Amino acid sequence: MHYDGFMPLLDIRDLRIRFGATEAVRSISLQIDEGEVLGLVGESGSGKSATAMAILGLLGQAARVSGLILWKQAEAEIDLLRQPANSLRRVRGREIAMIFQEPMTALNPVMQIGQQVAEGYRTHSSSLTGRESRRKAIEALEAVAIPDAAERYGDYPHQFSGGQRQRILIAMALINRPRLLIADEPTTALDVTVQAQVLELLKERQRQYGLAMLFISHDLAVVGQMAGRVAVMRTGEVVETGSSRELLADPAHPYTRSLLAAVPTLYTNRNQPLVTLDANPIETALYSPRAG
Repeated sequence: MHYDGFMPLLDIRDLRIRFGATEAVRSISLQIDEGEVLGLVGESGSGKSATAMAILGLLGQAARVSGLILWKQAEAEIDLLRQPANSLRRVRGREIAMIFQEPMTALNPVMQIGQQVAEGYRTHSSSLTGRESRRKAIEALEAVAIPDAAERYGDYPHQFSGGQRQRILIAMALINRPRLLIADEPTTALDVTVQAQVLELLKERQRQYGLAMLFISHDLAVVGQMAGRVAVMRTGEVVETGSSRELLADPAHPYTRSLLAAVPTLYTNRNQPLVTLDANPIETALYSPRAG
């Protein structure tokens, strides 16, 4: 399954995700090449995170998923949607890793952070000794600039700041040097200064390791910093794709223009309201009380 003989690293075709009567993702197609950073942007409820979770098979039994998610391995492709659980576990965390949105819910509050970072490495390297897995975890923590990593190996999540917890999640995702990193709103809960530090760290490690990345955000400005190419999602559909520079400078779709207009700048007229996006039918279906 190729496009003119070319095989992307990740090739999503006609992906559909349904929760009960609600179609959260509607026939989207995306490709990510080796070493490329693709930004996926849209408001909350547009289907971004559901798409990411589908790639790793994390949506659970409530979801009905169809289409193709083709993953390049050596000279062949496998469809991640049709892999048995044990095969998918070998891909998840080793070849494709994910940074989740909120570190305090993604980290186990009663488990030492060093053990949590080492766990992913041990899962895919069962012959490792405890000393070797500890060394690897400390190296991963040092790579994301956790100070005194060896001394803090035994500390717990609540003993770290929000920015440090996000760095720990990045260490967990990168410890196996995956080929694709999915970053799902990795700076949402951080202040602007810490956000900039985390974004710079992600850019440095992406370049250093030659990673492909799917960078998910509702913030077009942040995506423009990170990604060479951007796909815009609205109500489960991709409405526009293009290079980040061209898309931010001259968006073609009205929804993309509305997203940009909804962001305040130094030149925003404070006497005029910001653009209000239309009600999201997916969120309405998922979160509104049932009539009657």
